Amino acid sequence: MRSIGNRRLSKAILALGIALSSAFLITATKAVAHAGAHDDESQPLVFGIVPQQSSAKLIRSWSPVMKEISELSGLKIRFATAPNIPEFEKRLAEGKYDIAYMNPYHFTVFNQSPGYKAIAHAKDKRIKGILVVRKTSGVTSLEDLDGKRLAFPAPAAFAATLLTQATLKNKGIVFEPHYVGSHDSSYLGVADGLFDAGGGIVRTLGGAPPNAKDNLKVLYTTDGFTPHAIASHPSLSDEQHRRLQEAFLTLSSTPDGIKALEKLNIKGFQSAIDNDWDDVRALNISVIEAK
Repeated sequence: MRSIGNRRLSKAILALGIALSSAFLITATKAVAHAGAHDDESQPLVFGIVPQQSSAKLIRSWSPVMKEISELSGLKIRFATAPNIPEFEKRLAEGKYDIAYMNPYHFTVFNQSPGYKAIAHAKDKRIKGILVVRKTSGVTSLEDLDGKRLAFPAPAAFAATLLTQATLKNKGIVFEPHYVGSHDSSYLGVADGLFDAGGGIVRTLGGAPPNAKDNLKVLYTTDGFTPHAIASHPSLSDEQHRRLQEAFLTLSSTPDGIKALEKLNIKGFQSAIDNDWDDVRALNISVIEAK
C-alpha cells in the first residue's frame, strides 16, 4: 500500500513539474515575443500624443507628420492618444506607447521609469505657460485673479498648469483650481464665463476654437523652458531610435515635411538628449512619482 501511495505521489509531483515547466515555457515564449515585437517592422509602432486638444484635432495636426516620419524612417507608425492627460500619464507609466510626444515634466518622470529616451524637440523654441482671460472681463493684472476660479488642463500639465500656478503662488495670489482635461476645455471654459482665467500655451491657443480664441486675451506669459519631448520606449532598438531621429531632423528640409510641420505650427525638430531637460529637473517638481 505504501509503494502504491508513493507511486501516486511521484506521479503527482511529476505532473506538477510538467505543468510548471510548460507554464514557464509559455511565459518565456511570450516574453521573448514581446521583446522582439519591435524588431518586426511589419508591426506598427504606436505613437502617443499628449491630449492637449481633442482627438479629432490631434489627428488632423499629427497625421501628416506621422506619414512623413514613417516614409523617411521606413517604420510603420500608428497614431494614438488618450481621453485626457491623467490617462495619458498612466499609459506612459505602463509603457503603452512605443514613441510619445510628452510635456517637459512628463519626460523627466518617464525618462526614469519606464525609461523613455529623448529623440527630438522643437527647434529654436522654449515652452512658456500663459494665463488667458476674457477680453471683456476687466482683468488687467494677476492680482485681479485673487480668490477667483481658474481652469487648468490637468495637475501635471507643465506650462499650462505647473508654471502658471507657481507664478501665482509666488505672488501670494490665492485661487480655486479646476482641472478640465485639455487646453481647449480651459480656453472654452474661460470664454464661456465658467472661469475667470485659464492656463494654456501659445501654440494651443493659436489652434483653439474660434469662439474661444477670438474672445480671449493673454494676461501673463511665464519664463521659457525646454519644450515637449519626442521620446522612444526602451524596448525599441538603437537602430529604430536612430532612424526615427534622422527622420524628425529631415522633416524641415523636404516640401512635404514642411507642409506637415505647418499643421503643428512648428518650424522643425532638432536632435535631443535626455539631459536637455535638466532645466525642468532643477525645478524639483514632484506631482507624479516615477514607479
